Amino acid sequence: MDWKTWVKQALPETWRPWALRMYHTLQWLPQWPAAALHPWRLESKRRLAAFKDRHRGQRAFIIGNGPSLRHTDVSKLKGEITFGLNRVYLAFPQWGFHTTYLVSVNDLVIQQCADDLRTLPMWKFFTWRARKWIPLDERTIFLFTTYMGPTFATDARGRLWEGATVTYVALQLAYHMGFDEVILIGVDHNFTTQGPPNQEVVSQGEDPNHFLPNYFGKGFRWQLPDLETSEKAYRMAREAFEAAGRRVVDATIGGKLQVFPKVDYESLFSREE
Repeated sequence: MDWKTWVKQALPETWRPWALRMYHTLQWLPQWPAAALHPWRLESKRRLAAFKDRHRGQRAFIIGNGPSLRHTDVSKLKGEITFGLNRVYLAFPQWGFHTTYLVSVNDLVIQQCADDLRTLPMWKFFTWRARKWIPLDERTIFLFTTYMGPTFATDARGRLWEGATVTYVALQLAYHMGFDEVILIGVDHNFTTQGPPNQEVVSQGEDPNHFLPNYFGKGFRWQLPDLETSEKAYRMAREAFEAAGRRVVDATIGGKLQVFPKVDYESLFSREE
């Protein structure tokens, strides 16, 4: 019997949330000293302080990597503030511009793509675990991200729950930076490849789950999605933004995510035309 099952069976319902929080704290607490006191993290927190509320009153686009990007006129985002995720940089030559920021927290992605990620010219936000493959440079910031202890961080200098998707980390960064409106595109929330959540698999050919067939191409190691946990995280993000009088909307073309209000992508630019 695992610990979570024991908690559900042995403890009164009113005690269970407290016990689970304690369990999660004990899991990530050993990571805390280095994540709080290492010189790279101290410098990262200093840089994050400079980003706090930097974009108050502005809007940002978080660009997911779903197949719907093939049907999205991304050229309209040139000049907008954008967050790119993981291997979005593969599209930069085609788009003719790069995203304002890049976020990556998955160990498998970072380990296999470290050489590419190091050379990107924008501000880059990586999990603290990435320090094994990527050094601190003048445009890198390390985040203390964890798998456990569901929460929405309004200040990115502390611990950030990953919520089973890098998009959730980007949402917490967007809140930290003060954006009034965050628009999701390419967040299809739908995967062709099926299997147990978080299971590591090796791609056997072209990638049907992302906007380019070589995104996770043949031989690439990746983890199957945990859509249920991601939805829980997205609901927390919506509640946090709305409580602050701000909003997240979903402009993904044909996306399956039902947590955020839907908006028409083209309508976001009509006032400029």
